[in-house]
Amino acid sequence: MDAIVAENLTKRYKTVQALDGVSFSVRDGEVFALLGPNGAGKSTTVRVLTTLTRPDSGRAFVGGEDVVAHPNRVRHTIGYVAQDSGVDWEATGRENMLLQGRIHGMAGAPLKKRVEELLELIGLTDAADRIARGYSGGMKRRLDVAIGLVHKPRVLFLDEPTTGLDPEARAAMWVEVERLTRQESLTILLTTHYLEEADRLAERVAIVSRGKIVVEGTPEALKAGLRGESVSVELRETDGRLQEAVQVVEQVDGAGEVHLEGQVVRARVPNGAQAIPSILLALEGRGFPVVAVTTARPSLDDVYLHYTGRDFTAEDTEHTPAAQGWGH
Repeated sequence: MDAIVAENLTKRYKTVQALDGVSFSVRDGEVFALLGPNGAGKSTTVRVLTTLTRPDSGRAFVGGEDVVAHPNRVRHTIGYVAQDSGVDWEATGRENMLLQGRIHGMAGAPLKKRVEELLELIGLTDAADRIARGYSGGMKRRLDVAIGLVHKPRVLFLDEPTTGLDPEARAAMWVEVERLTRQESLTILLTTHYLEEADRLAERVAIVSRGKIVVEGTPEALKAGLRGESVSVELRETDGRLQEAVQVVEQVDGAGEVHLEGQVVRARVPNGAQAIPSILLALEGRGFPVVAVTTARPSLDDVYLHYTGRDFTAEDTEHTPAAQGWGH
């Protein structure tokens, strides 16, 4: 049985259509990622699935239970790690976990044993009796995850679990998530706007854009579905003519999906080694000095561009929740 099922979910906030017919399913024991830029609708989807908001239409089931008809049953089966921490910063890590267990009706030796297991699992045993306010960013996030696991949920929701962490702490969190999937036998739904995070952690990915699922599959299958290679050409500033460089590259035989990112022109070509000389010749012939050129196999960024016609990184920067009002 699928652990999570979303069927044509819609949600509107005043003039903003946060969800516009979202449908997907997550198999039992799977790590599944909702990948999209800020404002895509990822967090709104999670809030529906965790019973924190009701959809305007559509249905959703978690652990076989309808999230609208039986929200309390759903809450007993899930763990939820939100973007904003629910930790009591004036309590110790251990006290936070014990409190969460008591909220779920746990007590005595079984609760203490569970807390000790989780402290060891997430690497906080030595810091368990320190006030949480003094934890590093990565330690605080690991404590958030541990709190969500105290009651042994079947399904764990991780909403942007590494946002705000430095690269080292983010990599450490990835290791923790991988360990959880092995030792806790969990179904995990992960939301992220980090392409590399979804690529590394998820067995399957659904790419979300403006309230809709645009494509779904394994990271490798999604990338393999794009033929050819990506070519990136960095140009020296040329008095506002960079957009003209896009038009020049578009005229090169075989070049497609050409777009500009800062001072870099990117294009998809059948064969990078064969296309690069033609692209360089065309650009330099029109007076565009080339600083560097690289070629790479398809990435999830390329997948996003292919299916939406928009650059992932640029849209992530432009469509922040504060600026656009979208659900994350």
